[in-house]
This record gives sequence, C-alpha cells and structure tokens, in this order.
Amino acid sequence: MSTSPATTPVLRADGLAAGYGGPDVVRGVDLELVPGREPVGIVGESGAGKSTIVAALVGQVRPTAGRVTWAGRTVTRIPLREKKRFRAQVRRVTQEGLDVDARWTVDRAVGAALTEARRAGSPSGATVAELLSDVALEPRFAPRTVGSLSGGERQRLALALALATRPAALLLDEPLTAVDPGMRGEVVRRLTEATAAAGTAVLLVSHDLELVERLCTTAHVLAEGTFVASGPLQEVLATSDHPAVRGLAEAAPLAVQRFA
Repeated sequence: MSTSPATTPVLRADGLAAGYGGPDVVRGVDLELVPGREPVGIVGESGAGKSTIVAALVGQVRPTAGRVTWAGRTVTRIPLREKKRFRAQVRRVTQEGLDVDARWTVDRAVGAALTEARRAGSPSGATVAELLSDVALEPRFAPRTVGSLSGGERQRLALALALATRPAALLLDEPLTAVDPGMRGEVVRRLTEATAAAGTAVLLVSHDLELVERLCTTAHVLAEGTFVASGPLQEVLATSDHPAVRGLAEAAPLAVQRFA
C-alpha cells in the first residue's frame, strides 16, 4: 500500500547514530517530520545531543549508523543538482543563524531571500511585508540596516528569511534565545499561524520548556544521546520517572503546573 502525501515524512531519521569522530553523540534516534502535522519538539540538558540531531537532519553530520532521508532519499547522498532544492525545502535556523551583510536593509535581505527562493523553484508567493509580519516585525523595520538590529530582532529576521522559501520542513535550534520574553509569545503565535497555513513541518529544539510546550503537541526528551520519553510535554514532565525528565521538571515546575 502506498503512503498518502498527507502522511509522507519530508525528513525521517531511522536508528540514527552520529558523532564527530569519537564516540557517538546520539544513537538509536527515530524521528519523522510530516508536512501538515503539529510541530515536534526536542528538549534536554546541554550536551545531550540535540544540535547533533539537527546537523544530521541537514546532512552536515554523517550518520555512523541508521540513516536520514529527505522525501525518501538519503540526505548525505543527494545529487549536486538537487542540493539547491533541498536547502530551499529544508530550512535550519539557529540562534546565530543570520548570514547577511550587516550593511543591507531588512527589506533588501528579505527581498533577496524571495528571489533566491524563486530561483530554487520554491517561490512562497509572499511579500516582504507579509514575511516580516509572520515574525512580528513591523513595517518600520524594513528600511533598517541588519547591523542596527538587536539580537532578538536579528533572530526574527532569520526566521523570516527561512520562511521565504515556503519550506516543507523548518528546523529551529534555539531560535528565540535573544527575543524579549514579553515578545516571544507573539512571535510564536504568528510563526505557528504561518507554518500551519503553509503546511510546513516544524522541529523545535530548545531549552525553553514553555516555548516547546506552547508550540509543540509532541516532544521528545533527549538524555545521553537517546530519546528517553516522548509525548505531550506537560504530561511527560508530570508522569515520567526517568531521572533526566525528573531533573527537567524540577528545574521548571511551572511547565507542569497546568497538567498536575
């Protein structure tokens, strides 16, 4: 029986193990990102391997076991002619992920991203103003230079640039660390609306349990390189007996308060 498009993962990890030349940092990781489904989260202490999973998903780190596939093709074996399309369809945003000339205006940076998306065959159909609105940047930011933006504003611009290709998968690795906590909820609300409307599969990797709980229906807790618990985050934190999960819950009691 063939899998319907609505349930076909755009990115999938099966038995993923990966590292950086020494012992594996992550192992036995199974994960799938399906366009149109609710966002998926990964939480865990520093050094657990969260960013390594993201790096493997985009082909930056080669698996030592298992594999990562994009639309059924092994990510580390994507032909050169397909690389541009892969980069347009699978966008990664990190806390330091803005690679734009600081002298450019915001308008120019977003416009260039839209042009690049069209050339890659992934036009979003959005305008500069719409993309800025999707990340809660007001029109007044358009003439500002990238270098004049605060850290949080730069992170929101990085999200807007990623949305420019209308990606099938959006991998967010600590994307809002510099955004003011009072503004974070509005950014998440708009980002959720934009990705849901586009049918984009979202993976959120973050230390911010409140952010993961707000954005993701399902979250995986990573400890010592493996997933030790999965499910709705509040439920997992409130019910799991695993020491790593208990440690997270004790460090963030408010994250489980509404479930308890």
